[in-house]
Amino acid sequence: MDNTSTISTPSAPKKKRYKNSYKTTMRKWCWLFLGPVLIAFIIGFVWPFIWGIYLSLCKFRVVSETELVGFENYIKVFKDAGFMHAFWYTALFAVVSLVLINILAFMVALALTRGIKGSNLFRTVFFMPNLIGGIVLGYIWSMIFDGILSNFGTSILLDSKYGFWGLIILMCWQQIGYMMIIYIAGLQNIPDDMLEAAKIDGATSVQTLFKITIPNVMPSITICMFLSLTNGFKLFDQNLALTGGQPITMSPDGTIVKSTEMLALNIYTTFYGSNSGAQGTAQAKAVIFFILVAGLGLAQLAITRKKEVQQ
Repeated sequence: MDNTSTISTPSAPKKKRYKNSYKTTMRKWCWLFLGPVLIAFIIGFVWPFIWGIYLSLCKFRVVSETELVGFENYIKVFKDAGFMHAFWYTALFAVVSLVLINILAFMVALALTRGIKGSNLFRTVFFMPNLIGGIVLGYIWSMIFDGILSNFGTSILLDSKYGFWGLIILMCWQQIGYMMIIYIAGLQNIPDDMLEAAKIDGATSVQTLFKITIPNVMPSITICMFLSLTNGFKLFDQNLALTGGQPITMSPDGTIVKSTEMLALNIYTTFYGSNSGAQGTAQAKAVIFFILVAGLGLAQLAITRKKEVQQ
């Protein structure tokens, strides 16, 4: 008689029972660990978000005393010359900073993965600006720019083009090191055999870059573009500290417009400005701002993920 089957047969049900018992135990106790996180998420994000949408439909000074006004606040938003200027200014800033940050960060990452001496030191130096807070950076660069521009009899607060490029330089200086780390991780993940095959086939460095390196680094490009785009639209601290929205101009209808004011700062100044009845309008701006950033971010992710290649 073959004893193999008689010995192995009882073990299968035991394994199945153990597996089912393990799953039952996990289902029973998982909420003990997930519960606090879920409660914190609902209290800290979901409920404030829902309450914020409701407040955008109200007129209020304090959240305990609200008067429902429907879409009146949203109508005011699109009639606000300052908000529309801040929207287009922020869009231009986000596009320019996205292109410059990603190109420069990729170039630095490419250089630091070529085995040059002191590459680890250079990586640390490039990454360090990301550790400094936005307010501090804004004041530091404000002094640097004013020290340079004072030689030409002007200031970063007197000309909007200086404010725009000042914000671009500040943003690039802060973000390039962070994006560089992500690009280095992507470059180090490229299979060596693909690079060796390209070299054997006689591919030039430019052909290798565009046909092998960039397609294989597309997951890193997707992440860096998403971060650059959303960070560009959400910029607040640096804008507040570097220019504060100045210089101030006057629109044709007599509305005061801050030339270098971005969306986040515009929402802040609307809520805490001199107009005490504008809190509802500021909240409507915040809702529009969220939809804009979320929509652009998701669209960018969908477009760039289609270009990723499977290794």
